[in-house]
Amino acid sequence: FSIPPGVNRPGMLRRLFAFMRSTSALGKILEKMGVCSQITFTRCLHNGKKLRPDPQLSQQDERFDGVPVRVYRPRAPATGLRPGAIFLHGGGWLQLTTAHPSADSHEKVCRCIAKGGELVVVSVGYRLAPEHKYPAAYEDCLNATIHFMKNAEHYGVDPANVIVCGDSAGGNLAAAVSQTLAGRSDLPKLRAQILIYPGLQALDFNLPSYQQNQGVPPLLREHAAFFALQYLNGDASNMQEILEGSHIPPDMRLKYRKWVNPDHIPEKFKVRGYKPHEPGEFKPEVYETVKRVCEPSLCPLLAEDARIQQLPESFIFTCEYDVLRDDGLLYKKRLEDSGVQVTWYHLEDGFHGILSLYDNYGFSFPSGKKGLDRIVEFIKGL
Repeated sequence: FSIPPGVNRPGMLRRLFAFMRSTSALGKILEKMGVCSQITFTRCLHNGKKLRPDPQLSQQDERFDGVPVRVYRPRAPATGLRPGAIFLHGGGWLQLTTAHPSADSHEKVCRCIAKGGELVVVSVGYRLAPEHKYPAAYEDCLNATIHFMKNAEHYGVDPANVIVCGDSAGGNLAAAVSQTLAGRSDLPKLRAQILIYPGLQALDFNLPSYQQNQGVPPLLREHAAFFALQYLNGDASNMQEILEGSHIPPDMRLKYRKWVNPDHIPEKFKVRGYKPHEPGEFKPEVYETVKRVCEPSLCPLLAEDARIQQLPESFIFTCEYDVLRDDGLLYKKRLEDSGVQVTWYHLEDGFHGILSLYDNYGFSFPSGKKGLDRIVEFIKGL
């Protein structure tokens, strides 16, 4: 583990990262002892205590097309139909519980967006991997979003003013849902998509941000590959080959190089160090087990131009000390090249997951609140 140089409040970061390291070690010990799996232990840690009711919001657990959701509605009277937002939580497709769509950190984020943006927020409790492999999470998020759009007025929401929003793995799901709905003619067009440090591809784990931030918690480079493989097929045994790039055929790598290419990353993001990586020798047997990784509903960065051009106005949030930084930068370029309006916000002192830590008991990072305020500002300006 390493502390991002230049990041504010290094003492607090050391305590936070030390806690992450110790809990990760404990999870491995419990798994070896047969007490519980490491994933189960991590989920328990992420499920914070229930927050007290917020007098400014009504909050209700429901099911949208069989998918558990939590609906946050401002109590203040509205002059007309409100905007609405689907929120898809992060956690590597593995963490947080389906019984309660938002763990403590995301509960606060959803409440903040609902109150600050004066809109109805629906947090989706999609099925988790590895018990439910791809495309289960994507299908749940898509079905819940469609249900909400079809029944928006029941919740006092304008069906033509619905946003899809997600962080980390939730940002991946939000991007995938937005792409799918962009091709639908039977529903209103999404008003916007908000992608918060999203993971958008699994072809190249050696982009500059993956090299520079490979040891920066909470999302190490190995974790990014591990989560993607667990979501894909519940098996991370080929993780090393994935990290080396041995899972993609040369012709396919050449095809996608126009979109997944370190040359598209601005030079200022390479000054902290970057060494061009030559992919490992292609291994067909590995490709056979992970070939669905090239599907846009799993890796939205690989969608065809015709679909990208149909996407709604977008907000992309990236952090300097985050392995997924370059996924966001590459998608930003793709959207802009396709004529999609993009608002980009980059936290120079940010790290992965900081948004959920703007007010997290003993750990509080003002930059997280600053980023959340920019998201609310974007929503109110739509």
